[in-house]
Amino acid sequence: MIQLENVTKILGTRNVLDGVNLEVRKGETLVIVGPSGTGKSVTLKHMVRLMTPDEGRVVVDGRVVSEASGRELESIRNKFGVLFQGGALLEWLNVAENVALPLREKTQLSNDEIMAKVVEKLAMVGLENDLEKFPAEISGGMRKRVGLARAIVTNPDIILYDEPTSGLDPVSSRMIDRLIEHLREELGVTSVVVTHDLHSALSIGTRIAMLTQGKIIELAAPAEFVKSKVEEVQLFLEAQFITVRGEWEKNGL
Repeated sequence: MIQLENVTKILGTRNVLDGVNLEVRKGETLVIVGPSGTGKSVTLKHMVRLMTPDEGRVVVDGRVVSEASGRELESIRNKFGVLFQGGALLEWLNVAENVALPLREKTQLSNDEIMAKVVEKLAMVGLENDLEKFPAEISGGMRKRVGLARAIVTNPDIILYDEPTSGLDPVSSRMIDRLIEHLREELGVTSVVVTHDLHSALSIGTRIAMLTQGKIIELAAPAEFVKSKVEEVQLFLEAQFITVRGEWEKNGL
């Protein structure tokens, strides 16, 4: 569904992506993990052409998004919903108005039709009773869920998640994980998730890719990922108290 073909991106003097080849399959949840500054979010941005590769190309459903412009680029982007790291809510709009934004910008639906879709999507994330609240009045976890409702309100084929659980408490993090799983299982959406949280990655991912120094050094299903013989992968797992047996350990307990 999405192919990165020999994608290279240089920012300043740093080779952030170095000939990356990666395929995202239809209906899967591909999770990209790795240390900070290794190009995970840059990879997401290339998928919707918020960035353009210096070399290589990005293909979405057979269309070369890295070369698209105008109406063709808009058409490709309409396949995507994006959950930004901080939720990216507009503080002067209430919850319902934030979720309604993509429908007001991209469709000719009436206000009643828009609000019906807004309520439907907010119900999916458990916030149907919070339509009139403003971002400053809700928790970080709720802001992420509002952002997710906005990402799915146009019924996209693909959802991109940039650090969806960062800054959240464990309960809120697991709630976001369950929502991501629900969208894949019930709606069949294709998801690409960037995260530092390996516990989340192993829970929601159908496959996990590890990006280090601009290269994919491992790509495997969760059960195989934890058994990887790549040293950097094992160090990353051990840093989050995950053993090669896939068990969670801390301080030997």
